[in-house]
Amino acid sequence: MIKKQITNFALDPDEKTMEQFRNCYSESYVVKASLMPDAHLGYVAPIGAVLVTKGHLVPAWVGYDIGCGMTAAKLPKNILKDLREKASLVYEQIKRQIPMGLGAVHKSDSTITDKTKKDYKAILSNFKKGPYNMNVLQFLESEKPLRSLGTLGHGNHFISLNSDSSGNPWIVIHSGSRGVGHWIATLYMKKSSGKEEGFEATNPLSSDSQEGKEYQNLLDFCLEFAKLNRLEMVRHAVLSIEKVLDKKIKYTIWTNKNHNHALKENGLFVHRKGATPAKKGERGIIPANMRDGSFLVLGKGNKDFISSSSHGAGRALSRKKAKEILNVDSFRKQMEAAGVIGNFTYDSLDEAPEAYKNIYSVLEMQKESIKVISHLKPFINWQGEGRYRRR
Repeated sequence: MIKKQITNFALDPDEKTMEQFRNCYSESYVVKASLMPDAHLGYVAPIGAVLVTKGHLVPAWVGYDIGCGMTAAKLPKNILKDLREKASLVYEQIKRQIPMGLGAVHKSDSTITDKTKKDYKAILSNFKKGPYNMNVLQFLESEKPLRSLGTLGHGNHFISLNSDSSGNPWIVIHSGSRGVGHWIATLYMKKSSGKEEGFEATNPLSSDSQEGKEYQNLLDFCLEFAKLNRLEMVRHAVLSIEKVLDKKIKYTIWTNKNHNHALKENGLFVHRKGATPAKKGERGIIPANMRDGSFLVLGKGNKDFISSSSHGAGRALSRKKAKEILNVDSFRKQMEAAGVIGNFTYDSLDEAPEAYKNIYSVLEMQKESIKVISHLKPFINWQGEGRYRRR
């Protein structure tokens, strides 16, 4: 029997998180596993788990938000002063331009950029070349997927405007494949379990089965869809800034990475449930919280980490616990003291800085896996709160 490679870099994990991790890596088809520093309890696999399998994919280990990830776009240095002076106007314009919240979609596809429409047709055409279920294709060809592009969602998904130590402004976005990924994940969790209820469990699909091949094809589609969703939000954010500042703006995408996926590498499937790929020289971004911003990093390709890093600071408090014990007035005051504009109310209290682990401790735990190259400090934050209401 080949000995499995199991590593644990989690910062103070609780027993329930470790139990989840053990249950996952004990499966016979798992050959490697690692727990990232930000790890905490998930619904099947821990958030922050990297699980490498042979011959099987586990939809529940990828999760509902297939392709959830981060994008960082660098803006021209000469607009930072104007952005700060007109921060309130920028905040309101982007809030109007980008649908935010649970169930958020565009009213029609007329507001979506031509570039994104063209790119969506391309990834859909590529999907059709692989194995698929006809009901899935009908869903992807309906209007909802296209109208979901360029929308933020809710929970810990966010948009922020930031500055680095050199005075460069940055757009940072955290979002995923929205309702499209959720619908697909639900369908294939049900298929893998054979149940209509109680399907959230470790139920593998053989990679050689028809459903396994369909799921692989869908993963590829959803990962591209999620990246396209974030790029469309960058485009709309830039259009909003151009409108407020009354000038054309050039920008550069520094990274656009997914951290919920299963990728085929060297004949194995690398499941990352809230973990960022960190191959040698690979760019990544690790968010801390809405006060402390995000960190641009370069991967070191550390095999003990399975060439991965944390995808954030990791929750220290559950959403329910955060709203029970944290104070809204204190939350608002600390955000004001940090110079960040946003909507800091009870609705977003579960995203307050104290709800997350200390980012510097999390970064220290993975210094052998990534190198921090820049700290992006926010001055405007948008959080997708609750159910979307059309404006």
